[in-house]
Amino acid sequence: MPSSADTNTADKPVTDIGARRLARVYAQAILDAAEKAGCRNEVLDELRSLATEVLPKVPAAARVFASPRVSIEEKGAMIDKICAGHVLPTTLHSLHVLARHDRLGMLADVVAAASQLADERDGLKRAEFTTAVPLDAAEREQVVADTAKALGLRLAPTFTVNPDVLGGLVVRVDDTVYDHSVATGLQSLGRSLKQRSIHEIQYRRDRLGTP
Repeated sequence: MPSSADTNTADKPVTDIGARRLARVYAQAILDAAEKAGCRNEVLDELRSLATEVLPKVPAAARVFASPRVSIEEKGAMIDKICAGHVLPTTLHSLHVLARHDRLGMLADVVAAASQLADERDGLKRAEFTTAVPLDAAEREQVVADTAKALGLRLAPTFTVNPDVLGGLVVRVDDTVYDHSVATGLQSLGRSLKQRSIHEIQYRRDRLGTP
């Protein structure tokens, strides 16, 4: 059954809230430009790849992007060195806009906000599925389909595993948390996942106890 999730943000730094809002402003501008150029998904993929794959492997560049002491010109030169000729013009322009406003350090936040905005524009709701054990591709597809049908929503799913999750399955959509009883088809799956989790825990204990 649905229950209101804890949405109290009073204990979170105001700067975090401000940063998220600012990231969303830049994300919207980037999406608008990319959609106008007809390359929204490609730009998102390129920015996501830069933030999550390239920069972690090039810490010197990441430090340049994040440092307020590095000039705009130096940051622009670093962008061109890494990206020019390898990404779309809209992607390159977006990075230079962030550099000119000294916002390259929040690239990952901007990418996350842009991905969420893209889902919203496509009529998708982000749904986080937490299961007691990992699901295979067919199980993931089925649980998403059953949940989407029960809630009357189009979902953009992510999956995490927590052996302690109650009922074997919990779904979070925005600020609302649903357990396995949200749909008839999920009840049996939730019980099955919980049972699988119990068996796996017992199996590991038995192995540890074997001399």
